Amino acid sequence: MDYDGTLAPFHVDPSKAFPYPGVRNLLNRIMDAPGVHVVIISGRWTKDLIPLLHLQKQPEIWGSHGLERLKMDGIYEIASMDERALNGLVTADDWVESKGLSSRCEKKPGCLALHWRGLRDQEISEIKNRVIPEWRLIAEGWTLRLLEFDGGLELRVPGRNKGDAIKTILEEMEQDVVAAYLGDDLTDEDAFRSIKGRGIGVLVRKVFRPTDADLWIKPPEELLEFLSVWARGIHRDEVQHSRRVSGSRILPP
Repeated sequence: MDYDGTLAPFHVDPSKAFPYPGVRNLLNRIMDAPGVHVVIISGRWTKDLIPLLHLQKQPEIWGSHGLERLKMDGIYEIASMDERALNGLVTADDWVESKGLSSRCEKKPGCLALHWRGLRDQEISEIKNRVIPEWRLIAEGWTLRLLEFDGGLELRVPGRNKGDAIKTILEEMEQDVVAAYLGDDLTDEDAFRSIKGRGIGVLVRKVFRPTDADLWIKPPEELLEFLSVWARGIHRDEVQHSRRVSGSRILPP
């Protein structure tokens, strides 16, 4: 699952973007069942997600669009990055600082993100007109990727994306695993494409947009319903397995 815009509403202050009410309880219930693997794949820095999730168990987290991986046992991995591309990010960061935009710029591994959520349309247009031409030149000169997301603009090192994270996770699991990926943003489209043939992609947005996902649900009500059905199905399977083993007459939930 993606985080911002999917499990949590967007917030002008990213450090206050907590999950929709009810999401934590459902995720805790899902993660309580044996044989279930919950993974958060986000554009955020992994260290910034843990205090926001605040779950009973720490799920596996892929941060910075798949550049970082924090496993459930605490092992942390980060992909190698091209030194030239990293120098390009330093150049972009210096430029942002010279223009007095540092307060709107988020630094994370292999990426700079400029946020404009909460500003008026005219202010957003002014920032775009200043930043996009300069960052496009930097992207071309240092082989970086320039991508717009919901509420901002990112300059990233090339290489991994959320789709690569999905491929890695599925390669490590059994072929008959039941899988789903939930996301809202354009950066989630790589994940939707990667899960095809192995599971379903679920677009989580209040307003529909063209997508490679298989389903569309609106948060928070339909998101909570989706997670509730998932939780009930998992625990029903657990009860049925127990009945087969012990002959118990316990009714499914």
